[in-house]
Amino acid sequence: MKFLYSSLREYKKGWLYMDKQYSRMSPKEIEEEIAELRVLAQKAEAKGMINEYAVHERKIIMAEAYLLDPAMFKPREKYQIKGTPEEVFTIRYLNGVFAWGHRNDASKLEAVPISILENRMQ
Repeated sequence: MKFLYSSLREYKKGWLYMDKQYSRMSPKEIEEEIAELRVLAQKAEAKGMINEYAVHERKIIMAEAYLLDPAMFKPREKYQIKGTPEEVFTIRYLNGVFAWGHRNDASKLEAVPISILENRMQ
């Protein structure tokens, strides 16, 4: 049973059980998954369950990464980070749907899903 980057299917005894990895899903299945997660996020937000809302939002970001082509992102290029246009991410290398690099030219190497990168900078 997978717990990371996998499909949401049901709650059982308080645990979230996963069914299928995003990497093994078709784009249509991923889009359906994103729609399900958006509904769950809205319900969690309406109930004031901020932590649960944040979990669903993170899962949406991960699912969206699997809908993108990593070849569209190039090492040594700079991108704005969605939601925080003042932050710039410089890609060092790609590993699957993750871009490894540096945020705001910091020395710390970190990985981010490619779905949070937008507006390639010149």
